Amino acid sequence: MARSRLTPEREGELYEAVLDLLREVGYDALTMDAVAARTRSSKATLYRQWGSKPELVARALRHNKPVSLAEIDTGSLRGDFRAMLERTDDCQMEKDSALMRGLVHAVHDNPELLQALRELLIEPEMTGLDDLLDRAVRRGEVDAGNPALKLVPHMLIGAFIARPLIDDQPVDTAFLHAYVDAVVLPSLGV
Repeated sequence: MARSRLTPEREGELYEAVLDLLREVGYDALTMDAVAARTRSSKATLYRQWGSKPELVARALRHNKPVSLAEIDTGSLRGDFRAMLERTDDCQMEKDSALMRGLVHAVHDNPELLQALRELLIEPEMTGLDDLLDRAVRRGEVDAGNPALKLVPHMLIGAFIARPLIDDQPVDTAFLHAYVDAVVLPSLGV
């Protein structure tokens, strides 16, 4: 979709407002009217720029994740996972996990949201994670036939969902470091 004349700063402000509203009211109660009011813009501008609420939400989430996994290459899989985990702080991680838990629920009733999230957020991250894992295979750290390679995304997402449910605690970097060291890397033979 063609972008009009929004400055990167203004676009960032709009995305931040969308994420704030998502955290406050959830996806279902988020309206383009509310976004327009919060950002002092017109609903017509929002639709012209993004076309739909799912597209706007997915792009806001993508914008919120400025570092791509594809940009991480420390020379070892363990180092790559550590670098990936160090790109965020516990406060941001807690806000992001709450947001993602709400969206996981919303995608069940909103196939267009699921499609937008897959195209704009999940597939690019999956490609970055695949690249990270492929480099580990090429370096000889992980056997190319290891069945856990295809399950790494499931393991990582599972950690984000399971921690609050099982431990009644937010996901934080200490938990994720322990999880990667005890579960993900051993399953890959590292």
